[in-house]
Amino acid sequence: MKPLEGILVLEFAQFMAGPSAGLKLADLGARVIKIERPGHGEAGRQIALKNLFLDGSSLVFHTVNRNKDSYAANLKDADDLARVKKLIGQADVMTHNFRPGVMEKIGLDYQTVQEINPQLVYATVTGYGTEGPWAKKPGQDLLIQSMSGFANLTGNKNDAPVPVGAAVSDIITGTHLAHGILASLLKRIKTNKGSLVEVSLLESTLDFQFEVITTYLNDGNKKPVRAKQGAAHAYLGAPYGVYKTQGGYISIAMGSLLKLGKVIGCEALDIFTDSESWFSQRDEIMDILRDFLIHKSTNDWLAILEPAGIWCSDVFDYKTLLNHEAYNVLKMDQKLPLLSGEEVHTTRCPIRLNDERLFASKPAPRVGQHTEDLIKEFNL
Repeated sequence: MKPLEGILVLEFAQFMAGPSAGLKLADLGARVIKIERPGHGEAGRQIALKNLFLDGSSLVFHTVNRNKDSYAANLKDADDLARVKKLIGQADVMTHNFRPGVMEKIGLDYQTVQEINPQLVYATVTGYGTEGPWAKKPGQDLLIQSMSGFANLTGNKNDAPVPVGAAVSDIITGTHLAHGILASLLKRIKTNKGSLVEVSLLESTLDFQFEVITTYLNDGNKKPVRAKQGAAHAYLGAPYGVYKTQGGYISIAMGSLLKLGKVIGCEALDIFTDSESWFSQRDEIMDILRDFLIHKSTNDWLAILEPAGIWCSDVFDYKTLLNHEAYNVLKMDQKLPLLSGEEVHTTRCPIRLNDERLFASKPAPRVGQHTEDLIKEFNL
């Protein structure tokens, strides 16, 4: 039995942040019902990477909506809204990521829903919170990375701001939403009352940077400075970074620069006896390492560094990683058959429970696929 079996979640959320929280709950056993517009469904069905679609919905939608049911309802229609409210009365959790004011107009704001079901955990995602000058700005991952300062941490010293090539703001916000929901469900056991859980993309992305923001706040508000080349962290000294080798790359993490110099036989590093210089003269040191490491292959260097306890690794692309035994032993892959006869090849939930991996039992649904069955089951 999965830990969240018996928990009913109504997901009014779309795109990535809210649905990714629902995905985590569904993978852990909760029953998640997406409340979608008839016909087109939630907007995330049409947001595609590389224009990849399966069974009429984007591949992105399939990755984040497995293990869920779909209930189609027009929330502006009185009869549909009445059925949805009846469903809310039987639910444990409700999530949405509409802009501030939208649910109030529909009549599904927290205060109204609390009267319907006082035990419900009502969880929301916004872009920037519900107050302030940015409250109604579009909450989108790239915009959040840019406005939160995050884009100034990646890349090299003279690069323009570099956003991370993954939806990190969305995913970390979804994780925080799931945390808040789970904590509120535990609280409900003690109090028999629901809670309002609120997260925002901006606050979650700021929290994601708590390490570097704290450094900034306690270091005289000095601007983070990336290394000249191979930068991996604005506030860490050499050798921390990525270096070109013969035919590849190697990453070297934090550690003693003097030990590294002795292990690889680079005498030019011997002069940096003061560990403070590893940061203050980071670019000079990394230049020395670049000129030295380029003369052997990554595998040659790993064979020297790893036995000596130096933290280092190869730099893989997906083709190399996904065909490596270290990946295969994790059994991260899963394939989900669709009604169209197509197949989604994706990754599984990363959590293991009692040494068991959590695989999906069903793929993402079509719009309204379960509407009639749900009407009967919940007497709507």
